[in-house]
Amino acid sequence: MAADDESDAPNRWPWPPMLYGGAILAALLIERSVLATSHGGGFALALLGGLAIAAGLTLELGTAWTIRRAKTTIMPHRAASRLVTWGPFRISRNPIYLGNTLLLVGLGLVFDNLWLVGLAFLAAAATRKLAIEREERHLARKFGAEWEAYAARVRRWV
Repeated sequence: MAADDESDAPNRWPWPPMLYGGAILAALLIERSVLATSHGGGFALALLGGLAIAAGLTLELGTAWTIRRAKTTIMPHRAASRLVTWGPFRISRNPIYLGNTLLLVGLGLVFDNLWLVGLAFLAAAATRKLAIEREERHLARKFGAEWEAYAARVRRWV
C-alpha cells in the first residue's frame, strides 16, 4: 500500500464540516421551533462574539493558506502527504477545528443563540472523537518520530 493511498486515510467521511454544519443547523432549528434563548448580554457579548468570529476566521484562513503552501490536503478524510508544523500549527495541532469552534461560539454570541454556543463545544468534542483521534493515529503511522516530537511540543487545541 502506498503511503498516500486513500486506504491509509484517517476517515472515510469528512466529519468536522458535517459536525460543525450540523451544530449550526440544530441550533437554528431549536432556536426557531422549540426553546428560544436570550443571554441579554447586549453590546459586550456581541463584541466578544465578533472577536471570536474574527479569531476563528483568521485561524481558518491562515491554516488553509499554510496547508496550500505545504502542498498537502486540507480534507480531513484524505491521507496527509506532509506533516505541517509551521504557521498556525505552531500553536495548535488542530487550528481549523479550533477556528470552527471559535466561529460558532462567536456567531452564537452575536446572534444571541446560546444553543449555538453549547453545540459548538459538543461539535468540538465529537470532532475530537470521530476525527482528531483517528487523524493523530494516521499521522503517527505515517510520520513516526517526527509526529511524536511535534505532538509533544504542541497541544491538541491550544
